[in-house]
Amino acid sequence: MPISESILNLPYLHITKCEERNPVLIEVEYVGPVNCPHCGSDTLKKKDRFVRRVRHESIGERLVWLIVTGYKYHCRKCLRYFRQRFPGLLPYQRATEPFKDEVCQDHHGGVSQKVLGERRRMGTATIERWYHRFLERRVAERRNDLCPRVLGIDEHFFTRKDGYATTLCDLGKHRVFDVVLGRSEASLDGYLSRLKGKDRVRVVCMDLSLTYRAIVRKHFPRALIVADRFHVIRLIGQHIHQLWRMIDPAHRWNRGLLSLLRRREDRLDPDQKQTLARYLEAHPAIAALYHFKQELWSLLRPKGQAKSTCRSLVGDLLARIQQLKQSPFAGLVTLGETLDLWKEEIARMWRFRKNNGITEGFHNKMEMISRRAFGFKNFDNYRLRVRACCC
Repeated sequence: MPISESILNLPYLHITKCEERNPVLIEVEYVGPVNCPHCGSDTLKKKDRFVRRVRHESIGERLVWLIVTGYKYHCRKCLRYFRQRFPGLLPYQRATEPFKDEVCQDHHGGVSQKVLGERRRMGTATIERWYHRFLERRVAERRNDLCPRVLGIDEHFFTRKDGYATTLCDLGKHRVFDVVLGRSEASLDGYLSRLKGKDRVRVVCMDLSLTYRAIVRKHFPRALIVADRFHVIRLIGQHIHQLWRMIDPAHRWNRGLLSLLRRREDRLDPDQKQTLARYLEAHPAIAALYHFKQELWSLLRPKGQAKSTCRSLVGDLLARIQQLKQSPFAGLVTLGETLDLWKEEIARMWRFRKNNGITEGFHNKMEMISRRAFGFKNFDNYRLRVRACCC
């Protein structure tokens, strides 16, 4: 490749003159073959000359303008006229494709449109238009992707007007598969009915949502539903801590004590263990609740277990659920009924290693995308941005 082509990053364009100032002016000429865009013939006749002045990717910190000389041709075969085309420079455009990619990559990396506009001496509307096309090209590369084998489903808030959206996450490849507006069965039914490759899905990880479970059983019949470990453990903690506030209302606003009760027992330092032990010794009912919660948490934490190990753990889980259902407290009875309703999905957590923490992490990234854009009114633009950035 000639040196001029490697510098310009455009084939068949040869540098004839360069004025080293800011912006840098580079005159180039086209030395490649010319064919008729209508019939492909090379039997041509020059009719006129024109000059195009376009933006090009920067050299260091200096802006670059290309001055390209072209010709208007007459094809002797199809008898049609056309203006000469140049590689990397589309008709009627005032910037080359490498320059557009450079601007879009900077914006994709976090540089705001205002800062880019000041640096490149261009309008923010032009940057937004280029970046939108850049995202469309990135998303088009995954247009024919089939459903992942391991799917995570969760909801997140979109806007007050449109409500919530549902995130479908590829837990195997750690990327967002798609985002759909709504979280009800009626709002998701049309999208999931048209979805390709649903038979490929083998595992679906989700929180304890009856709506999502009904949707998965309807549209992903071959998939096993696995409860998300974080949501199950959080649900247990919420019910037991609510009961603790009822038993001991005097300490319900004690943040330090609440922090100790919420943590795992093995993650407390010696001083914290002593403080907690003194409190539990003075409140034996709360001590029984605390130890029951810790034992139930320890029972649910294992993952990637063998089938024989899971069989032994199932008996302990059913016994704990039965204890909750026989409790004199309505909150614990409700917890026991919920765990009993989801006992199969909870038991699969011991075999499954993935969880919806990947999806929750993408929700944080989606929130940052929305903040950087100062919110989205159009869900299609939001979906396009998420699919391009969360991959």
